[in-house]
Parts: sequence; structure tokens; C-alpha cells
Amino acid sequence: MTNNDILRRLRYVFDFHDTKIVNMFASVGEKVTPDQVKRWLKKDDDPYFKRCTDQQLATFLNALIILRRGRREGVLIEHEKKINNNLVIRKLKIAMDFKSDDMLATLELAGMTVSDHELSSFFRKPGNKHYRECKDQILRNFIEGLRLRVREKKAPDALP
Repeated sequence: MTNNDILRRLRYVFDFHDTKIVNMFASVGEKVTPDQVKRWLKKDDDPYFKRCTDQQLATFLNALIILRRGRREGVLIEHEKKINNNLVIRKLKIAMDFKSDDMLATLELAGMTVSDHELSSFFRKPGNKHYRECKDQILRNFIEGLRLRVREKKAPDALP
């Protein structure tokens, strides 16, 4: 998944407007313009499309953590310069305050079954022998599960 695709999907999941995203960046000391956000959210083949860098996506995810969990006192935020799916899923876990059961249930909502051991392998350090790279399919399904969990409302019962 591209950084822009992740940003587009998370924007939809949490129903963020462009100004909300601009304010989120401002909350972590980064300045972006509404035009810049609009260009990140364009489709890849649009002539006004602008690629979202790893550092910009990491900044957005850090802002999401602060928005949902609050700012930690005395901690300076250092935005990662390189980001991968493992880091994205870790930051989403932190932002949502999920435990492993919540993560597994979210993946189940999207129709994906992952074992507890496989899930924990995504959160290990890359040098660990049990580390496993989080593939696009798993991240895509996790974000889809988040959408179902956060946005979907139960449909009213049909009349008999």
C-alpha cells in the first residue's frame, strides 16, 4: 500500500475533513496547507496528485495518537523518516489503545484470521528471529476492520 492510500483510507475511517488533517499536523508542530492535503488525497493518476512521504505519514500517525490518546507530558515527538507496514499497524494499535484481542477481532471483522503468534511477530524488532514483515494484505484488512468497527452502524431490522 502506498502512503497516500493509507492516508486516504484512514481519513475515511475517522471521517476527517481536510482542515482537521491540517490541524492534526499543526498539533505536532508541522505545517501543511489544505491544498497539500487535497493533493495527497487525489487518485494516483490525477495530474495534481502529490506523493505523501514516509515522514509525512509518520507525522499524521503520531498526530492521530495524540488526538485519540492525548499528549504525553515532557515527551518530544520525533517523527520517523522511514516507515513500513509494521510501524503503521503499531501506531494504529497505540492510537486505538488496542490489545492483541482487539487487533484479532478487528482483522476478523474484515474476514481475515491471524493467529496470536503471527500478530505478535509484527511488533517485534527487525533483528528478532520471530520478526515478520506485515504484508499489504494484512494492513489493508486491518484498516478495513477499523472502518467496520468505527464507521459502520448496524442496519435497522427489516420489517417482516
